[in-house]
Amino acid sequence: MTDQQITSLIKKYNAGNASDNEIALVEAWYLQFEQKNVPQLSIEERQSDLDNIWKKLPVNSAKVRRFGTWYRIATAAAILLAIISVGIYLSNYQEVKQNEVINEISRIAKPGGNKAILILGNGQQVVLTDAQNGQVAKQGSATINKTADGKVLYNIRPAADNSIEEQNKIITPAGGTYELILSDGTKVTLDAHSSLRYPVVFKGTNRKVELTGQAYFEVAHNQAKPFKVISRGQTVMVLGTHFNINAYNNEGSTTTTLLEGSVKVSNVGNNISLKPGQRSIVKGSGDTLPISVSNADIETTMAWKNGIFRFKRADLQTVMRQFARWYDVEVAYEGDVPDVAITGKVQRAADASQVLTILNKLGIKFKAEGRKITILKK
Repeated sequence: MTDQQITSLIKKYNAGNASDNEIALVEAWYLQFEQKNVPQLSIEERQSDLDNIWKKLPVNSAKVRRFGTWYRIATAAAILLAIISVGIYLSNYQEVKQNEVINEISRIAKPGGNKAILILGNGQQVVLTDAQNGQVAKQGSATINKTADGKVLYNIRPAADNSIEEQNKIITPAGGTYELILSDGTKVTLDAHSSLRYPVVFKGTNRKVELTGQAYFEVAHNQAKPFKVISRGQTVMVLGTHFNINAYNNEGSTTTTLLEGSVKVSNVGNNISLKPGQRSIVKGSGDTLPISVSNADIETTMAWKNGIFRFKRADLQTVMRQFARWYDVEVAYEGDVPDVAITGKVQRAADASQVLTILNKLGIKFKAEGRKITILKK
């Protein structure tokens, strides 16, 4: 029996609403407990205690058959055995069914990898996942190469005409991540389901890019040309530093975390500076919302880039959003979202079953329809 069932049974017993069999079951438990803790009581004393319990029940004695003590105990034992047998069967059955669901999801939902699409200024698309190493395109004054370790690298040709500023865009799908090195030497790593729009060659007085999703930046220092990242509800400006921006549209806030150097985070009417180990938070997607600052959990923030899922008392929706982006699935909820706090870490290269099994041990149940996972109500 579950704790909830036991509590309900005891409440019924104390209120006088228990059935004959339920009364026998409670009294058998009582006698078993008493035997373990007060072994010196005589049979007569035990009988007296049980009779006192029986007499305290506000039940119409004319409608209730009085069992002898040992008969009630025998009945209770049979009931208890039946409850345990059914409970074990149902528990095992549910566990088997959940394992089947988890295995089914794992067959469909594979962990992500090095995947991206490059969109050139003329609209041409280059699927970087399938592209051979070496030069993949020419764009204005730049040659675009795919390196042996799976990066995109921009090289500016000497004495080339840089008068025309052409824009490129790189997109990582769900289940994809990619690293590129911009023409100024800045390194950008994109998480799954993200995009970055940027000029082939940075002109003018600043270096400006536009981000959706999540990315980690290692900005090449250039005192004369600040580097600006435009994302949901904010602009981040730096000269040269390392920082992470999480700006997914389905997250409740946009978060910028500084690892080294300094950055300025601003929007309409707000302007703050971050120190290493701090993060800024803009809750919502408007460009006039306040910007708050707090200490950052660097290890958790950077876990995705280090190939890890890492959570510290995260709610289920936070976990499942990351799961959905990485394993390329849809997540829905049947009724209210289960209230759980999840702590732990799993390699992102791990099979989906490892993540789902951990959640299942926390009482989370699933069903699957193709690539759609539904969290069942408890």
